[in-house]
Amino acid sequence: MLIRSLALAALCAVSTSLLAADSDSPLAKDRGHNRAVVVLTRSSVDPDLTNLQNALKDPTTQQGFTQRNMVLYTVADMIGKRNGQNIDAQATMALIRELNLGASPQTKTLLIGKDGERHFEKDGPVTVKELFDAVDKLPGQEKDAAPAPAAAPAAEPAAEGAKPAKGKGGKAAAPAGLDD
Repeated sequence: MLIRSLALAALCAVSTSLLAADSDSPLAKDRGHNRAVVVLTRSSVDPDLTNLQNALKDPTTQQGFTQRNMVLYTVADMIGKRNGQNIDAQATMALIRELNLGASPQTKTLLIGKDGERHFEKDGPVTVKELFDAVDKLPGQEKDAAPAPAAAPAAEPAAEGAKPAKGKGGKAAAPAGLDD
């Protein structure tokens, strides 16, 4: 009975950590591919947000935004958008939960790197130049960040073509530590 309880506890611990790693946040989908600029504001007509959006309409600014692999997330009036396209309410709430920010009377702008870390955070108005400068100052490791694997293997895989070790009598040896 004790063994069954321990096995169930271990199974719950492993499955809980795997479920926690599988995020429904849109930022998780961009991790390793894009840098996310997240603008959180109380209103869609906030002057800080509209100034940033108007600046991004300029073709040279759009080109710089694209060259730096940046995407714009906005959350205004609890409605989320990614590059101007609505995202569903569940994804919006997951985005807010992942950022773990308290309520703020001002517009808050964040730059989330390809590595998933915050590299820039500011309350109030933000210029595109500030965002570009923040990206350009990022360390080389973040610039070359690749998508992280979903789950790292616990043990190194055997070399290709390797045969299992043989015990006495030519039978495969039992793995160590599995004795009951």
